[in-house]
Amino acid sequence: MSTRSDRIVIVGAGQAGVEAAAALRMAGSGVPITVLGDESAAPYSRPPLSKGILTGAAQFPEIALRTDQFYVREGIDLRVGRAVADIDAAGRTVHLDDGDTIPYESLIIATGSKARMLPNPELRGAANVLTLRTIDDTLRLQEFLRPGARAAIIGGGYIGLEIAAAARRAGVETTILEAADRVLARVTSAPVSDFFQQIHREEGVDVRTGARIAGFRTDAHGNVAAVLLDGAPALEVDFVLVGIGVTPRTELAERAGALVDNGIVVDAHLRTSVPGVYAIGDVSRHPCPQHGGLRRLESAPNVSEQARHVARSILGDEAPYAALPWFWSDQYDLKLQSVGLSATADTVVVRPNPGHDRKLEVFYLEAGKLIAADIVGASGDFAFSRKLVESKTVLDPEALADPDVPLRSFLALAGAA
Repeated sequence: MSTRSDRIVIVGAGQAGVEAAAALRMAGSGVPITVLGDESAAPYSRPPLSKGILTGAAQFPEIALRTDQFYVREGIDLRVGRAVADIDAAGRTVHLDDGDTIPYESLIIATGSKARMLPNPELRGAANVLTLRTIDDTLRLQEFLRPGARAAIIGGGYIGLEIAAAARRAGVETTILEAADRVLARVTSAPVSDFFQQIHREEGVDVRTGARIAGFRTDAHGNVAAVLLDGAPALEVDFVLVGIGVTPRTELAERAGALVDNGIVVDAHLRTSVPGVYAIGDVSRHPCPQHGGLRRLESAPNVSEQARHVARSILGDEAPYAALPWFWSDQYDLKLQSVGLSATADTVVVRPNPGHDRKLEVFYLEAGKLIAADIVGASGDFAFSRKLVESKTVLDPEALADPDVPLRSFLALAGAA
């Protein structure tokens, strides 16, 4: 065990942790780096789990974040299947569950999040009630994706819709049960929700919004045989997928004394309230440069941006984190790409696409400035939209809604032509 006090320890071997280690090496840092992951699998990218991996279009080696040779070549001490039991912030040491200890000068917490589960006691021990967060979850879910199987997907967010698309592709009879009055209600506008509800219904998904779950009926083996609904007949199922969001894994940070509030609270340099400790990715809650206050983003691009930024912060760069949020979701043959945060918009513009019923462009303005956009089926327009959102370009809603006005023509207003 090394006793070098300049060691950087990264807790979490997902995308955030591995990219932070890589960024430190790319920036020229030669200090010892240890990356600790509690999963036994080599570090991998999570977004494909509900997309290509689940459908079988991709295999596990294709989603590896780095090759084994990378860690050796870069002198990164990667330890998988090693859980951290505690952090001694005063002594700048992490304690592993096997009794080993590792000293650090800087510590990056990149523990990510875990899937939420419903509290119903009848779900405990049910082998056919699933969530999706890890590669093991995906492999388990694949076993249930067979033609004619009956699935209830609880939750109509991105993960629920992506899994519904994969299930339909496998011939599964799929029902989405969403408590809100529309899918994606927490993350986007009604036009986008309506679009995806229509797409999924066209693909054969039974989309039920405003659904109220009264309980579950189990069989003699303790598995769920039916979902009981208020005001509707019981829904007979072969399996249930719970997709109701995630909870940040803040336990280690809390025990170390870090400030936690719906995530580990960090400053503009991604530093926690504990000296020498940083937090990045899904688990961190950072200042929002666009709208003020704090925000926690569950987004692969945000993970990558924060990984690069924390490396710079540790090496002395005092620039604040100010990356523009963006997201994507793959469903069937469609790609949704979103940029910016639309919650404060006072004007929503839907740009018509005559003759393209599987294409959608929705723009969000605040005081005339473009602050966000949702684009489906038009990657070129997404690139233009991103530039316009980055520059907070003031746009005329009528011109923006005119499909005869090329979106790229607005770039002149942003000084980006």
